Amino acid sequence: MSNDPIAKVLFRVPDDEGSATVEMLWTIPLGDERYKLDNSPFYAYGVSWQDTVFAPVDAQEGLPTFQSVVAKSGNRTVRIILDPPVSPGNTSDQVLQGLVALGCSYEGANPGYMSVNIPPGIELQQVCSYLVQQDAQWEHADPTYESLFPDEA
Repeated sequence: MSNDPIAKVLFRVPDDEGSATVEMLWTIPLGDERYKLDNSPFYAYGVSWQDTVFAPVDAQEGLPTFQSVVAKSGNRTVRIILDPPVSPGNTSDQVLQGLVALGCSYEGANPGYMSVNIPPGIELQQVCSYLVQQDAQWEHADPTYESLFPDEA
């Protein structure tokens, strides 16, 4: 994270049961209820590290709450579940090191669940193909699968 002032923004991620998972992402306040994301999302879709979002304070929550993306950073996000959980030198660690070699970075929610940042200039399809070759369990988070393949959703 940066040395700038930081704040958390609340994201509600709807689930199949009609409720929602709540995720709090670190951000850098930009003023006018705009925030720059300062970490990668583990549950939210359609946002990536360094995107600028509009998040007015929700009266009920008392916190800045995501409403929309103001500006995309060019970063993209995929998420992977690793089995076995990552430990130095194991097969899951090798998958992560392969992603780093492709130019990606990652954050771990825990040793078995990672949010992978794909920076601008790195081909999304190259990363996806690598994950398929590694037989990894992964998902598109930003862009979402539905936005990439609308006819299949």
